This record gives sequence, C-alpha cells and structure tokens, in this order.
Amino acid sequence: MIFSNRISQILHDEHCTTVALLERVQHLLERYPRGNRPDPNDRADAQLLTDISTAVEADIARHFAFEERRIFPYLDAEGNDAIGTHLTEEHTAMRPLGLRLAALARAASATGFDETSWDEFRKIGQDFCPRLIAHAQKEDMALLPLLDEAMDAETEARLYDEYVGNG
Repeated sequence: MIFSNRISQILHDEHCTTVALLERVQHLLERYPRGNRPDPNDRADAQLLTDISTAVEADIARHFAFEERRIFPYLDAEGNDAIGTHLTEEHTAMRPLGLRLAALARAASATGFDETSWDEFRKIGQDFCPRLIAHAQKEDMALLPLLDEAMDAETEARLYDEYVGNG
C-alpha cells in the first residue's frame, strides 16, 4: 500500500515490519510444539527473541501511544470517534500480552526457556500474534485510508515531525 499522508505511510510500514516479526514468532511456535523448546544456542532463534523484546517494548508501545494520544483524538475531533474507541480497546487488550511476551523473550535470551516459561510463551504467542496481525490489517484497511483522506497538510506535517522525533 502507498499512502499520500506520511503518517499513514509510516504507520503502514511499521505494520508490515510488525506482521513480519509476528509471522517469525508463529513459525517458531510451529517448529517447537508442546514438550519441545527452542535451542538457546540457535542463532536465528536467539535473534528472534531479541527482536521480539525490542519490537514489543519499544516500537509497538510507541506506535500504540502515538495513535492513542494523537491520531484517535484527531479523528474524534473530526467526528470519527468510533474507530479510535474500538482500536484503543484492542490496544488495551493486547498491550499486557505483548509486554509479557517481550519479558519472556528477554529472559529466554539470557537463560533459555524452561518447560514452564516455554509453555507460557507459546500460549501468549498463540493469542497475541493473530490478534496483532488482525489489528494491523484492520488499521491498514480502515484507519490509515481515513487519515489519508481526512488529515490536512499542516496537521500531517506537525504530527509526522513529532512521531519521527523532529518535533
């Protein structure tokens, strides 16, 4: 997808990156069914655990916060409050799952998984990944086109600069 609004485009690009990461997590979960655990010496698995903790704790938290603080209030003021309310509810449900998944990944990066931590990681991953993938797709299909159409150039420039760290 290509958007004319830079905010829509950067959020879409982040969705693509997040979905690709979550697909890697799902593949890991499929490779190690219940009773089996990833090898802590496997470089690809170790990198994935680092990527999970980094992405969820920093990127996703930042992305959700920006939408909730800036994008949804903007749409609310434009008379489009339902989408922000719905997406915020999804953020609220997913945030603790993502943070716990990240914490488990970070701990496993240091010491590997034991049976209990791997079972918890698997369970949370099987819940979190499809939820966040569907959420990103929903935003790509509904939220971002709405922003692309509704947001004036001045607001776009200000919010874009704020989001990318220039404002």
